[in-house]
Amino acid sequence: MSGIMIAAPSSGSGKTTVALGLMRALKQRGLSIAPGKAGPDYIDPAFHAAASGRPCFNYDPWAMRGDLLLANAAAATEDGSTLVVEAMMGLFDGAADGTGSPADLAATLGLAVILVVDCARLSHSVAALVRGYADHRTDVRIAGVILNRVGSDRHEAMLRDALRRVDVTIFGVLYQDSALKLPERHLGLVQAGEHGALESFIDNAAMRVASGCDLEAILAAAMPLTPRRTSGAKALKPLGQRMAIAWDVAFAFCYEHLLSGWRAQGAELSFFSPLDDEAPDAGADAVYLPGGYPELHAERLAGALHFRSAMRRAAEQGTRIFGECGGYMTLGEGLVAADGRRYEMLGLLPLVTSFAERKRHLGYRRVAPLDNTFFDGPMTAHEFHYSTIVSKGAAEQLFAVKDAAGLELGRAGLRRGNVAGSFMHLIDRSE
Repeated sequence: MSGIMIAAPSSGSGKTTVALGLMRALKQRGLSIAPGKAGPDYIDPAFHAAASGRPCFNYDPWAMRGDLLLANAAAATEDGSTLVVEAMMGLFDGAADGTGSPADLAATLGLAVILVVDCARLSHSVAALVRGYADHRTDVRIAGVILNRVGSDRHEAMLRDALRRVDVTIFGVLYQDSALKLPERHLGLVQAGEHGALESFIDNAAMRVASGCDLEAILAAAMPLTPRRTSGAKALKPLGQRMAIAWDVAFAFCYEHLLSGWRAQGAELSFFSPLDDEAPDAGADAVYLPGGYPELHAERLAGALHFRSAMRRAAEQGTRIFGECGGYMTLGEGLVAADGRRYEMLGLLPLVTSFAERKRHLGYRRVAPLDNTFFDGPMTAHEFHYSTIVSKGAAEQLFAVKDAAGLELGRAGLRRGNVAGSFMHLIDRSE
């Protein structure tokens, strides 16, 4: 088993496209790739799964216990697959407390780091940048670089000349190409399931990576992994033993490690599409509405009458229902879309949210349940949304919340009997 990390000095350097191209190019050569994404990202993993043909696990060095990181890596690579992890942000960027960077993950799993450098506005300064990253931490090995968004043959020559002063391998050079840019929206990239020409995009990226990079040298640089399964690595407990999970482009933010962890604990999972007006499994003892983009599909959700009646019937029958972020908004009474129009939601929680009145909420969280109705201990989570709460009625609150630096953020979420939700994306049990 071996592994590499595709990282960069900062966000926007093109590492996602490089990672997709590399995964597909290696897959086309007959290799089995285990894709991974560092940090609390839901969108990139769907692209990775499409490129590699395998489910993508998140590896979050701030929010996940070390045992869980190691266990997930062991499970992903037990068949001999090569682990290819895309970093988030810059290589040394972490949470507000300074921990949880991609570099921390590389050190924990023993991943060789390939640094994707955006050279569009660089020439000889590239040497100082690469030297600084290579020397910054002795426990992180920068195996080499891929020079991205190079402008011309002359530009490439300047970059190569500068890097002769640095003991670093140049694995490849990729030239500027507008066709290699992925479309974005307010929470990041447009979802893989909404990309109209995803396969051709990934194939084009693979062709560019295969022709511009030395794939054999990249594989040779991958470091042997020593991940192990551990007895303390169980994921969060399932909400029930028969869980119905909303799953479509409005509700797609669900971590693979949670799904696999729930199955490993004996839970039976079924999936349904609220956008297609489907009902959850009538025999389910728990319904989970994950995050996503309900604000972009509010009118369609408001018209999904079969979904609405089935959810209300489940609530009346005592089924445990939990919603995260977009799922939380859907459990509320109303959602105000970007154009200011209000749409009726499920009405299971006394909550009205607005995407017209935007404010960014972003960061890692530590959450402690205020009772044991849904969760039995403290957890790590991540919050990222632009929606605001317009009104909130009488109901029990769900969590006491702190940020990554330990600052008290008050209470969050709502619970009314067997229905609950919050804007927090739950990740793992706390240590």
